[in-house]
Amino acid sequence: MTKIKDVMTHNPIVSQVPGSRTDVIKLMVTHNLTGIPIVKKDGGELVGMITRDDIFTKPDEDQLAIIMKKNPETLSPDDSIEYAAERILETHVTHMPVVENKHLVGILTPTDLLHEVEKRGGNISVEDVAISPCVPIFQDSPLRVALATFRASNVNALPTLDENGRLSGILTDRDIFNKSLINGSSTITAMGIASDEDEWSWEGLKGVMKMWFEISKVELPAIPVRDIMIPHPTTVFSKTSVVESARIMRRNDFGQLPVVDSKDVLIGMLYDTDIISELVQ
Repeated sequence: MTKIKDVMTHNPIVSQVPGSRTDVIKLMVTHNLTGIPIVKKDGGELVGMITRDDIFTKPDEDQLAIIMKKNPETLSPDDSIEYAAERILETHVTHMPVVENKHLVGILTPTDLLHEVEKRGGNISVEDVAISPCVPIFQDSPLRVALATFRASNVNALPTLDENGRLSGILTDRDIFNKSLINGSSTITAMGIASDEDEWSWEGLKGVMKMWFEISKVELPAIPVRDIMIPHPTTVFSKTSVVESARIMRRNDFGQLPVVDSKDVLIGMLYDTDIISELVQ
């Protein structure tokens, strides 16, 4: 039986309390993370978990002890991956700290479980799992409308449609900020991070730009979605096997894949959490 300790990320990046929001932002930027466990500075005991969404909901707070989720859902390294998948699906928590004797030993995400789906094989197709509903957007919609759609729908990817209603691309929350009018150095300064403290890459900053736009209310350029969307995205069909879909996601670091019919008409979105549901069948 495969256990969590066999697939989890060992020695994950952490932040400590007492600490500040800036500490977490710096870690998210440099390591391209969306969730970070919080431990006590003395002893390393897990005390909380913080994600970008937690910072969105408390944009005026700076202290980690206030922003973080206390008493987060946790797993044991000896738990089965079936149990882990079940907990992720039931709680909708996609960053699960793995704890032993109250101390953090790893972290588990749906991506860590995709390879196990591949290993098990099978003939189950995409249409046999619960394909998630999706929120499409017209490719000529202004970028500001796309950002508002992200906020209201609580999704991280929007399939884009052309004037005929056919899938033309996909837009993720990170893609939005590729065309931002703010340059990297000014954003770093605005975040309260000293420019001479470390070398910051613009690529890394994209990972947390959604967070900073939400906090600072900076306006986005008045350009259409089509200018920054990813055209001709990788897709799957309803008859595509779940195993192949898992392989595509894992190899390309995708969290979702549009599902289309033979005429490229969008019929839904397949998420990594949909795929790992096969582990609890």
